[in-house]
Amino acid sequence: MARRSLFSQMASLGEDALGRLAQNPTTSRMMQSAVELKERVDDLARRVRGLEEMEQRLERLEQRVDRVEGGGEIAPAPSETAATSTKSSGA
Repeated sequence: MARRSLFSQMASLGEDALGRLAQNPTTSRMMQSAVELKERVDDLARRVRGLEEMEQRLERLEQRVDRVEGGGEIAPAPSETAATSTKSSGA
């Protein structure tokens, strides 16, 4: 019987503490900031997924262009080759 009342008292104290925290303006601002951060992370994750899909599509298009141009292409001028290799290396 004493054990049950101890657990009941602990539960009651925990509920009281959570209630006081919920009414605290600082805690409220922190919770709001955490929710906003979660929303921002979700938005960034959606954008990254979109970028990955665009990169895959670009890769497929580049492969198609390579196949079309591969047959009778004249070698590009050296300046074009340097510019292309610089762009593809990410520099």
